[in-house]
Amino acid sequence: MTKEEILAGLKEIIADRLGSDVSNVDMKTTLTEDLQADSLDKVEMIMDAETKYNIEIDDDASMAFVTVGDVVDYIATKI
Repeated sequence: MTKEEILAGLKEIIADRLGSDVSNVDMKTTLTEDLQADSLDKVEMIMDAETKYNIEIDDDASMAFVTVGDVVDYIATKI
């Protein structure tokens, strides 16, 4: 699976969880500032990503996610 495919899947999760327009979401989009995701939103998105990609995301790693690209890169190493 390519990073572009992972990004597309994350956009679906973001749109579902945050109800956000994801047309401008890219690897540099920040979770907190650009997407206005609070800590609960982040946890729910991480859980959705774990289910979607059948992986487990380490809690310490997830706390370090700042951008959508951070999440994409992490997922890419797990699948």
